[in-house]
Amino acid sequence: MERSTIAAVIADILMVSCGDITDFEGDAIVNAANSGLMGGGGVDGAIHRAGGPAILEECRRLRRSQFPQGLPVGAAAVTGAGNLKVRSIIHTVAPVWRGGEARERELLAACYRSTLQEASRLHLRSIAYPAIGTGIYRFTKTEAAGIAIEAIAEHCSQATYPTHIAYILFSEADAQLFNEVRATYDVA
Repeated sequence: MERSTIAAVIADILMVSCGDITDFEGDAIVNAANSGLMGGGGVDGAIHRAGGPAILEECRRLRRSQFPQGLPVGAAAVTGAGNLKVRSIIHTVAPVWRGGEARERELLAACYRSTLQEASRLHLRSIAYPAIGTGIYRFTKTEAAGIAIEAIAEHCSQATYPTHIAYILFSEADAQLFNEVRATYDVA
């Protein structure tokens, strides 16, 4: 997909802000989960704390029924949202950055594709993302932003849902960096 096409597709769909993803009001939040689906640190821990024990119970059921070995890297699984102001949580597991020679970019893009496919399957109009893979999984924020933008544009150019994507980042500096990466697609 050409850079100008990517810019056109995401112009009205993708909004970037600084804030707490657990405050998002819409259809779904994407959780940057670990493969065990049992909660953890960072965004994963925040979502589980804010959403309450119902999320963990659904994750346990998923582990028993569909993912006894854990959620595979790049895949997505959907649960309810417990006490959060959304209908669903779409969990995905990022690859750990190991220098770029272990398909990390491809697998991170798969996180976006699989979560967007779930959103489309469920006819979810609005979805919020954190910066998947940029914490303890060690992707650079610049690289992760480019992968996210391209995967979102590719999906949204071919699908009806979602119609609104929020990229909610923890700090103003991260939001600014994401917007700087986004601006590189605004070439004529």
